[in-house]
Amino acid sequence: MFRANPFHLVDQSPWPIMASLCAFLVAGSLIFLMHMKITVLLFISVFLLSLISFMWWRDVVRESSFLGFHMNMVQQGLRIGMMLFIVSEIFFFFGFFWTLFHSSLAPVSEVGGVWPPFFLNVLDPLGVPLLNTVVLLSSGVSVTYSHHSVVFNNYEGCVKGLMITVLLGVLFTMLQGMEYYDSSFNISDSVYGSVFFMATGFHGFHVLVGSIFLMVNFFRILKGHLFMTQHVGYECAIWYWHFVDVVWIFLYISLYWWGSL
Repeated sequence: MFRANPFHLVDQSPWPIMASLCAFLVAGSLIFLMHMKITVLLFISVFLLSLISFMWWRDVVRESSFLGFHMNMVQQGLRIGMMLFIVSEIFFFFGFFWTLFHSSLAPVSEVGGVWPPFFLNVLDPLGVPLLNTVVLLSSGVSVTYSHHSVVFNNYEGCVKGLMITVLLGVLFTMLQGMEYYDSSFNISDSVYGSVFFMATGFHGFHVLVGSIFLMVNFFRILKGHLFMTQHVGYECAIWYWHFVDVVWIFLYISLYWWGSL
């Protein structure tokens, strides 16, 4: 018997199983890349995964903005899901910080018994890393202003604040790339190099994903998909961006500043 409820009972969709298969192809293509130096499979699998993700998210946007399926209970569930995802990301980065402090608080003889290793010329924390910190914290301010604007129905302020945030995110990625290019050590130079490039590299990847996340919301705002009473997707993107900001602060203090003392 039909009964009205506040939840969205989704229709059958081919995208979840297809996305899972493409994710498996990405993992398999990485094996071919590492052992047989074949890159074509990786590009094809990443392209297919990106295409299917776009189609899947297109359907979600349609259900939210045009069909009106995302009622209050659905929005609440989406927020809880994003919170749990960010918690999982916290534990992901916790592993890098655990490795960093385990290696730095009791340095082994292979690195000279000191931290950072005596044979490495580490980056100046008052140079590009400090500039990146200012850039990322400024982006946190601008995205907060943008969120405040959409809550109070200030369309122009929302668009301007979000545009500044995306540009600052792109600038951060460019500066990170310059930092890697000018670095005097690489990922194979002791545990310091491994922790440095793994932690900052994954953080840079999260900045890139967050920038894309915000850019999608930027175009959705231009198309009138988001408004003051319903902007869960944008809210989740802002939470994700603030998480990236906080992780960078811990990385700067523990890896750049404290690691250079």
